[in-house]
Amino acid sequence: MPDKKINIDTITGQIISEAIKLIKNQPDGVSWTELKQQLEKAFPDFHPKTINGCVWKLVENFPDSIYKPKKGLFMHKANKK
Repeated sequence: MPDKKINIDTITGQIISEAIKLIKNQPDGVSWTELKQQLEKAFPDFHPKTINGCVWKLVENFPDSIYKPKKGLFMHKANKK
């Protein structure tokens, strides 16, 4: 179910939507590096700094969905143990 704050008609919306999906599909979390690599692979035409900016702001912009149990590891609250 897409978040109402995400406009998938924009580049950042597409990146954020995919990032949240990738994080949710990894019950043990996903590292910053791995997440960026997966997003760059999914969106080869998007500027890497745009992807970086979207990842950097995930926890701040989506605190109800995404959290970081430790530095560099993103987890979805649906997978919280």
